[in-house]
Amino acid sequence: MRIDAYRLYSAKPTICLRCLLRSTTRSRRLAFEAINKSPVRNAATAAAPLFRRDYFSANKRCFPLSPDIIPQRFKLHPSQDKGSTETGTTILCNVEPEAGGTTISSTGNALAAELPHRRRKRLKAEVREPGILKDAIPPDASSRLSSLSTTLPQSSLRRQLSLYLSLSKPRLSFLIVLTTAAAYSLYPVPALLLPEVTASPSLSALTLVFLTSGTAFCSASANALNMLMEPQHDAKMSRTRNRPIVRGYVGKKGAALFAILAGTAGMGALYLGVNPTVAFLGGLNIFLYAGVYTPLKRISTLNTWVGAVVGGIPPLMGWAAAAGQTATGVGDWKELLLSEESIGGWLLASFLYAWQFPHFNALSWTIREEYKHAGYRMLAWVNPQMNGRVAFRYAMLSFPICGALWWFGITDQGFLITSSIVNTWIVREAWLFWRRNGYKGSARGLFWAGVWHLPVVMVLAMAHKKGLWEGVWQRINGGSMEEKLWNSSDEDEEESFSADETLEGPVRPLTPATS
Repeated sequence: MRIDAYRLYSAKPTICLRCLLRSTTRSRRLAFEAINKSPVRNAATAAAPLFRRDYFSANKRCFPLSPDIIPQRFKLHPSQDKGSTETGTTILCNVEPEAGGTTISSTGNALAAELPHRRRKRLKAEVREPGILKDAIPPDASSRLSSLSTTLPQSSLRRQLSLYLSLSKPRLSFLIVLTTAAAYSLYPVPALLLPEVTASPSLSALTLVFLTSGTAFCSASANALNMLMEPQHDAKMSRTRNRPIVRGYVGKKGAALFAILAGTAGMGALYLGVNPTVAFLGGLNIFLYAGVYTPLKRISTLNTWVGAVVGGIPPLMGWAAAAGQTATGVGDWKELLLSEESIGGWLLASFLYAWQFPHFNALSWTIREEYKHAGYRMLAWVNPQMNGRVAFRYAMLSFPICGALWWFGITDQGFLITSSIVNTWIVREAWLFWRRNGYKGSARGLFWAGVWHLPVVMVLAMAHKKGLWEGVWQRINGGSMEEKLWNSSDEDEEESFSADETLEGPVRPLTPATS
């Protein structure tokens, strides 16, 4: 058993034992002298003590303990410990009270003065409490970042940046930017524009910077508008009740201004730095997410399919951005989105569209009662059986989509093997989720499988891009693999010809016969 703190007086503050042990002998003596020489115990001295009880989380729970357990060097003189010697007990903190013990709770002022590292420790302890469901999904990044920002000084720039960053849903925005950049890098560059022919990069790095930054701003704008339209409903759900607008950390005017500025900056970067088609797709995504998907959540379960369309547009934006640099015609939206070369972008968009159903259906199942209480119509509580079937069916689509990426020359054959391993994992979790109706940890397993499935498949596709390893071979050996094979075949033919000449002798020219 660990003794954390002692209460020296019945109305005086306590000191954490860990802090006492870390301090020097002189500072420890001064601390005890300061406490012992304090004036009469009244409200004025209790209001501003030298050592505040609320600073130490060990004083959160206290109960009487027999003095024989306390080390002898920490026992107080009977004349000093009046509040403890009258009852023959000493207050021990941070341990669960036994029968007959008393519990002292913290006040509102104590929580307000709680320091950041103590608050983080308390929040972690609350998460591990047995009352929380085992299959519960942790709060989203916006709620966690918003809660973390409250530990910073109220007027600090870092606090304001953290609050406005939480409006953008940083994790979701990061996945969107990742899929956009992956599609940009997977675009097959024509042979005339390869680095070994042009002696320059095949795709512009500056265009990639405009693409990723513009996509991030558009995503931030759409997410901020989503939070702005439903704070009263977010307050009813555990995952979203700590979002900045719900808690009042950011006002509605500030959130609206942030959404407008982010949307303008995003579309401007895409229009000026990429091409008008990509800028139109970015603006369309903002409209679909904030103007269609958000209000549709309270009307019909079709909102999940609309949200999946929103998630499938970013890879199409990345593909159109790369296609605009190699367009041979006018470079309009028909050439970038409806030509034969655009099949890869539509396949990546289809993969993102299918991926969202197993991931979101598992997420919504864990908080289905909260969705129902908040008035959101989700398959998880409207039709739980269909919720599992839809997740499993769309998870199965990952196999043919990855196979089509190889068939149309976007990736090499190795992608079939590596992607099949990851796809098998999410399909297995989706099947368990369907058969067990979300129980026995199947919903949580599918949720985390979806979290890892998307980035892993995207990275594998980039690693298995068609012709990537041939370029590596060329840089290592100073020539392409085809040239090596061609030169080796020519050398074999020359060797065979010289060998035949040696066996048969030199060939002499024919002379005309004389009569």
